[in-house]
Amino acid sequence: MSVDKKGLSRRDFLKTTGIATGALVGGGLIGGLVGYNVNKEGQVAGTGDHKGAGGEPTAVSNRGLMYFTNMAEFNVLSQAVERIFPEDDLGPGAIALGAPYFIDNQLAGNYGSNVKEYMQGPFFAGEATQGYQSKLTRAEIFRQGIAIMDEQANKRFKQGFVDLEGAQMDEIITAFQKNEIDMKGVSSEFFFKLLRQATLEGVYADPIYNGNVNMDAWRMKEFPGNQMTYIAEIENEKFVKYEPVSLTSMEH
Repeated sequence: MSVDKKGLSRRDFLKTTGIATGALVGGGLIGGLVGYNVNKEGQVAGTGDHKGAGGEPTAVSNRGLMYFTNMAEFNVLSQAVERIFPEDDLGPGAIALGAPYFIDNQLAGNYGSNVKEYMQGPFFAGEATQGYQSKLTRAEIFRQGIAIMDEQANKRFKQGFVDLEGAQMDEIITAFQKNEIDMKGVSSEFFFKLLRQATLEGVYADPIYNGNVNMDAWRMKEFPGNQMTYIAEIENEKFVKYEPVSLTSMEH
C-alpha cells in the first residue's frame, strides 16, 4: 500500500517526525513507508542500475566495509534498509544515501560491540520501557537478524531475500516488526527497532560517518548542518535557506 493511500506523504513524514537527529519513527509507519524502491525488474530506484549478482547494490560503491566480510550479508542489509527508507520523487533512499555503509562502520566500532555498556547478567525479558536487555551485542543481533531474513525469504518464497519483490521483502520485515519471528537471545521486534533506528541515523548523520551522502537527506529537510555561525542572518525577518555544511568541510 502506498503512503498516499494511507494519507501520509513522505513530505509530511520528513517535516513532522523530527528525525534529523536519528530519532525513532513512530510505530507502524513501516507499512506506509516501504514499497517504493525496487520495481518488478529488480531495479534499484535511484541508482539507474539493476541489482548485480546476488542483489548487490550499485550505489555508493566508493564506501569501504569495516565489519561485513560477506557481501551476501551486506546486500541483505542494503535491501532491507532501502525498504525502510525508500527513494521517491522527493529524494534518494537509504542505499544512495550510504546508510548500509554507515551501519557497517558502526557495527565495527563501539556501537556494535557495546563496549561502553553494562553487558553482564542476569538476563531477563525486559519491558518495553527498559531498553537494552540482551546478552548479545548489536553486531551479533544484526548478523543473526540478517541471516534469519534470508532464511525467511527461502522458507516463504523459495528465493534469497535480495531476489524478492518489494512486497515480499515488506512481508518479512513487517513480521520482524510484529515480533512474529523467533530469534535467539533477543526478540525480532527489538532487532527491527535497531535496524530502523540505525537506518535513520545513517540517512541523517553527518557525512563524516559515511552516511547522508552529499548531505542530500539534510536538503530534503532543509536542515543547515554544521554552520559556523548564524550571526549575519539572526535578525532577518525572512526565512533564510542555507546550503548544508558537513563537519568534513571544517577539517581544512
